[in-house]
Amino acid sequence: MTASSAPTRAELLRSRRLLARVGKGASLLRRKREALVHELFPLARPATEARRAIADAATDAYQAELEALALHGEDGVAATGWPPRELAIDVTVQRVWGVTVPRLGPPPAWARGLAARGTAPEPTGPAQFEAANRFERLAAELLDAASRELHVRSLGAALARTSRQLHTLEHKVAPALRDRIAAIGRALDEREREEHTRLRQLRRRRA
Repeated sequence: MTASSAPTRAELLRSRRLLARVGKGASLLRRKREALVHELFPLARPATEARRAIADAATDAYQAELEALALHGEDGVAATGWPPRELAIDVTVQRVWGVTVPRLGPPPAWARGLAARGTAPEPTGPAQFEAANRFERLAAELLDAASRELHVRSLGAALARTSRQLHTLEHKVAPALRDRIAAIGRALDEREREEHTRLRQLRRRRA
């Protein structure tokens, strides 16, 4: 619809139909927003607790690393990171009201002993072993929270986008259509009055 559209009955009907579609779209967006809030709300507290657990695990891990560095030096601590390993994680995708939400599969086992790390017991002191264990627990916390964090961020972005769309329909598109319908109605009424006036004048001249 444009401002220069002719104020005709066809345009009036078209604007009314468009306003009805806007109303249905706004209703659908409200339902979508409620569903997203219902899906997001239970995840808020666990996500906050997961971030707190990650912060605590990181503090413990770096404190243990500082103790290991003080006892064995940088080269000795770096040696405990070998050999590197690869861990595969399954990723699935869910859809919530058209929103794509990634899901990570069950996390692999992170904790390893000396035999699994391939390091000799004698050169590897307790401080190095404890630091490695703390960082593996930190990695497990990060991976466990990653799926929940991705879920929360995807739903949060979708919720913000839906709210903006609903606001646009309710506060911009719908009022503009109502104003347009009112303007067309006034123009048609004025045109009808003018037509009646001309008809009366014609009757008087013929009489």
